[in-house]
Amino acid sequence: MTRAAPSIVALIPARAGSKRLADKNIKVLAGHPLIAYTIAAAMQSGVFASVVVSTDSEQYLDVVKHYGGETPYLRPTEIAGDLSPDIEWVAYTLDRLRADGRRFDCFSILRPTSPFRQASTIVRAWQEFTSEDGIDSLRAVEKCKQHPGKMWVVRGRRMVPLLPLSPAEQPWHSSQYQSLPEVYVQNASLEIAWSSVVFEKGTIAGDVQMPFFTSGYEGFDLNYLDDWNHAEEIVRKGLAKLPSVAMQKYSFME
Repeated sequence: MTRAAPSIVALIPARAGSKRLADKNIKVLAGHPLIAYTIAAAMQSGVFASVVVSTDSEQYLDVVKHYGGETPYLRPTEIAGDLSPDIEWVAYTLDRLRADGRRFDCFSILRPTSPFRQASTIVRAWQEFTSEDGIDSLRAVEKCKQHPGKMWVVRGRRMVPLLPLSPAEQPWHSSQYQSLPEVYVQNASLEIAWSSVVFEKGTIAGDVQMPFFTSGYEGFDLNYLDDWNHAEEIVRKGLAKLPSVAMQKYSFME
């Protein structure tokens, strides 16, 4: 007998209090608010039973609705601060959905700051996740451009290597990049996990994680003004495509 596919909900975090780039989630890129591209990719993937946006902003509600997402609950202010961990808003949202009779086996966090993530990216990640046994979660990663073996912790007038693992005869900080062990860093493209890791373990990742290797601009993360300028250049030069958005451009009130 073929096992039924697990159900999954897309969770898109979009709080309004960004300090590094104000209102980045609804800042217009190539004609649409940034969050429109993540909603579009999620819906076009065909993977999700629902696409839910978690926001603390009344202003964002109309934007989300316009592009086909849903915001059934505003995120409480106390879990929408700069230092609020993801587990708080994820647990809050899944709890509220479950209380309304909407239970999902899995969830995926799709951050609006990765606009070049495509529907095909999500499909590929979902296929890899559901094909792997014994894991709690999947997380997007890419190879480090700046190797942590060459990073230091500065203490006054002295410093020590961040990673005390290199051989004494050939320290990593004095080695060529190509000779160093491969190290990967997570990016903001996507995460997928079983809902049970939230309810039973109190985390969004659990204990056993698998990598999802992004390529090209799939993991591009947009948080600073320089990132925004780079994203506009990527679009202008056709270096990567944004997900197609079927809806009319949203008209912001002046």
